[in-house]
Amino acid sequence: MQLSEAPELTMRMSTLADGLVLSRSRLTHTVARMESRGLVERRAAEGDRRGVNCTMTDAGRAALEAAAPGHVSAVRRIMVDALEPEELATLGRIMAKVAESSKLSGGTEEGLTAHCD
Repeated sequence: MQLSEAPELTMRMSTLADGLVLSRSRLTHTVARMESRGLVERRAAEGDRRGVNCTMTDAGRAALEAAAPGHVSAVRRIMVDALEPEELATLGRIMAKVAESSKLSGGTEEGLTAHCD
C-alpha cells in the first residue's frame, strides 16, 4: 500500500522498513518473495551506491487493486461492524497513541524491542 501511494511507486528500502515498523532484514526477505512473484523490483538508488529502492510493478499494482475490495470488506465485517461507534472512537484514540509511541521509539522493530526489555 505504501508503495502504491509513493511518487513513481518507489521508496527507499530503509524508508519502507521504517514506515512498516519492520527490521531491514525482515523487509529484505519480504521484498525478495514479492520480487520473485513479479510484484516489485529492487534497483540501486540513483546517486547513492549504498541505497536501494523498491518499486511496485504493473503486476503488483494489479494485484493490489484486485485484493482491495475483499480486504476492505473483511476489515469492515471483522472490525468496524463489530464495534459500537464509541468503541471505534476509543480504538482510534488508542491507535493514535500507539503510532506516536512507535515514532518516539524510532519506528523500527529494533526500537520497539529496546523499549520492551
